[in-house]
Amino acid sequence: MSESATQTSGAVDTGAAPPPPSSARTRALALGVLASGMLMIVLDGSIVTVAMPAIQDDLGFSPAGLSWVVNAYLIAFGSLLLLAGRLGDLLGRKRVFLAGTGVFTAASLLAGAATSPAVLIAARFLQGVGSAMAAAVSLGILVTLFTEPGERARAIAVFSFTGAAGASIGQVVGGLLTDALSWHWIFFINLPIGLAALALAARVLPGDLRARTGPRALAAGADVMGALLITAGLMLGIYTVVKVERYGWLSGHTLGLGALALALIGAFAARQATARTPLMPLRILRSRTVAGANAVQMLMVAALFSFQIILALHLQRVLGYGAGETGLAMLPAAVVIGAVSLGVSARLTGRFGERNVLLTGLLLLITLLVLLSRVPVDADYATDLLPLMLLAAGFGLALPALTSLGMSGAGEQDAGLASGLFNTAQQIGMAVGVAVLSTLAASRSERMLAGGASGAEALTGGYHLAFGVGAGLLVAAFVVAFAVLRPRTR
Repeated sequence: MSESATQTSGAVDTGAAPPPPSSARTRALALGVLASGMLMIVLDGSIVTVAMPAIQDDLGFSPAGLSWVVNAYLIAFGSLLLLAGRLGDLLGRKRVFLAGTGVFTAASLLAGAATSPAVLIAARFLQGVGSAMAAAVSLGILVTLFTEPGERARAIAVFSFTGAAGASIGQVVGGLLTDALSWHWIFFINLPIGLAALALAARVLPGDLRARTGPRALAAGADVMGALLITAGLMLGIYTVVKVERYGWLSGHTLGLGALALALIGAFAARQATARTPLMPLRILRSRTVAGANAVQMLMVAALFSFQIILALHLQRVLGYGAGETGLAMLPAAVVIGAVSLGVSARLTGRFGERNVLLTGLLLLITLLVLLSRVPVDADYATDLLPLMLLAAGFGLALPALTSLGMSGAGEQDAGLASGLFNTAQQIGMAVGVAVLSTLAASRSERMLAGGASGAEALTGGYHLAFGVGAGLLVAAFVVAFAVLRPRTR
């Protein structure tokens, strides 16, 4: 029995009952729906980055305003995951998944048809809302649908591969669509995927037999004040972090808003300890596995921003690659991640356990970032970069194992909450990684330029620092995983 499952006395049992037995074909289709939803969400997050110049030219964004094409999505997505996950436990995970996918698909149509900056930013915020609803409950549905350990490990491997590879594929697709058609199609491409996912999800996702519905469910199980506190705290915190590059870490803007965000999150934590029906029962954090996996998740995602984004910037701004070329250059990493996630990780997990597979993956990723911190200014792709792409296999090992650990410590009634918490940790890690690593890289590049270095040398020096700090974050993740995540008896 999981640690958290033994600590549920006194809690209101509002979780859904396990679904009735379903055929292997139905479960496979359900997994396909969940993976397609995650692919759509991840593609949307990465596909936009390569189309930003075209969007700016067409809609007349100011340089500062253009960042909100990304920030509006990130703030809505990251701040609503926890609330959406708990609502899935109360109202039904299938119902929340369908609603989220519908909102995301409709918002994608609005974004693609946008003719002004205001409309596009509003559509991106709505996309973030829909993404949060769908992503927050996906893992909760998956772990209740696949209960046999080996089958669950394979399902999580497929789900993790979709997220990991989707980021790299998005850069390729974004570059090709923008060059061949227009930036509008990076949003329109979501329409057929979203409509197909909705049609299949309604048929194959398991129903929530005991989930309450309507206002009574919210009144009985949802902590409205807690929801307001955590959503406002996370939204303000993520906004503060993504604006660090503009205002600086020690500015009044950053320190003031950061302190207010922490106060809101602290008030939320205090309320959860005393509320009769808390939004996030603190028992879930008493599990070493859940708490440790989420800490490792934040550190790992923050570090790997340097690989996914900083390396792409190095290819374009130092080596002169175009958008499509950059995506193709990153494609071998996606292929390696997919091969390991789908073909190796589940078998290794079954034999050696999630913790050992996670530690091995982290070691490979540490090696990857250390070597990237030594890549020369005039790097040759075939000899200096392509071999390093093979080390991205560490991501294919680490993410499925970490996902299994992050979900294994939660009871059935908290599966949606655990899923939302795990995704929230990922988004916080991403926001912090963007702010910290990009700020450090820019600061070092400016100092090197002031010291007489060429533009390429200064940029490379800044990127080297980002890779080095990322390697340090992964070392910290390794230490936490080794010390906190206990090996489970198999």
